[in-house]
Amino acid sequence: MSAGQHLPKQALQEQATGPLQGVRVVDLSRLVAGNMLTLQLGDFGADVIKVESAGAGDTLREWREPHPDHPDGYDGWWRTYARNKRSLALNLRDGQAMHWLKRLIATAQVLVESFKPGTLENMGLSPEQLHADNPGLVIVRLSGWGQTGPYRELPGFGSLIEGFSGYAHKHRSDGGAPQLPNMALADMVTGLTGAFATLTALREVEVRGGKGQVIDLSLLEPMLAIMGPDVSNFAATGVDPEPGQKIASPRGSYLCKDGLWVSMSGSTDTMAKRVFEAIGQSALFEDPRFSSNAARLENDAELDAMVAEFMLQRTQDECLKHFRHHGVTVGPIYAPPQLIQDAHVVQRGVYVQCAGSDGSEATVMHQVTPRLQGTPGSIRRAAPLRGQHTEELLSELGASAAACQSLKAQGAIECR
Repeated sequence: MSAGQHLPKQALQEQATGPLQGVRVVDLSRLVAGNMLTLQLGDFGADVIKVESAGAGDTLREWREPHPDHPDGYDGWWRTYARNKRSLALNLRDGQAMHWLKRLIATAQVLVESFKPGTLENMGLSPEQLHADNPGLVIVRLSGWGQTGPYRELPGFGSLIEGFSGYAHKHRSDGGAPQLPNMALADMVTGLTGAFATLTALREVEVRGGKGQVIDLSLLEPMLAIMGPDVSNFAATGVDPEPGQKIASPRGSYLCKDGLWVSMSGSTDTMAKRVFEAIGQSALFEDPRFSSNAARLENDAELDAMVAEFMLQRTQDECLKHFRHHGVTVGPIYAPPQLIQDAHVVQRGVYVQCAGSDGSEATVMHQVTPRLQGTPGSIRRAAPLRGQHTEELLSELGASAAACQSLKAQGAIECR
């Protein structure tokens, strides 16, 4: 039995619409950030056309986990982040394929690309050329370091950005080594930022009657935007914060008697006082060493040890019940096995099972987020097979069945 079999099964809502219905997005990006960006648009009704290399496809397809029923591994990344998209597989080195790509872009409101800066121009798709044919087009140019600057042509994978941005510096192992996140953090943040930027630019066109524009979307700057005021503080004080420095005390992750963990935050004086009461140390709030957040941070090691000792004498469930009874902000630290079983997660339908691209195998994935009351998003399409919609899309652009067969025979396109 699959670990997610208890989750609600959701049929694809093929006829559903959304607030972005009528917006066509041509997605030339690869890997995570671009797919995260266009996922947001597709979930809320945009017609996202994933342009893939014939015979190869988006590299995200190859990010796989070992699975006993899938000899080549389980493509959970693709199944999740390529939903609500159609796949057009083209040989971008073929003149006829490029002809149809240009015709497609002329019908779009948004183009997303993640090539090395300058590549779009070399393909004959410079913003100037594209805007000449489609003045309202929003062009999202996604790269590691941006379209300008001395690093513009350097490789820009998220791991490099997570190191460069200061994230790895702030998150160090017990041995002091900088730690990269075990997830595509920079890409995900950039994708969400890019979706916001795209909708902002679309509003300029659709509501204000303005022109299309280029969005220079680097992985670096969205990552810097979420890093907090460390740089501002350093510029003002000349002090480089210590790695791992807390922003509030008591705050942290605590081991329980049963080997499970909880997280807790006493980030206000009121909450800290509740923590003191919960661990039987009400008088601590009258102690000058613990009467304010600044004082508590100065004496955090001593305070943290008190909380840790209290937690270690109780199971995770006992800690949660006890601290919640005292009104403390506390919660369990989960891994996927616990998260997928949590009653709140299950009741709200945070994860659902949706049919695969061939209609046979269900895939567990996160539900559309955020939840809009009046114009909710929907999962209308499963992640496509490579080239699954090539003929369909070319037909929409005016290509005949015979023309599609000819293009396929010469290797310009790939069809399913």
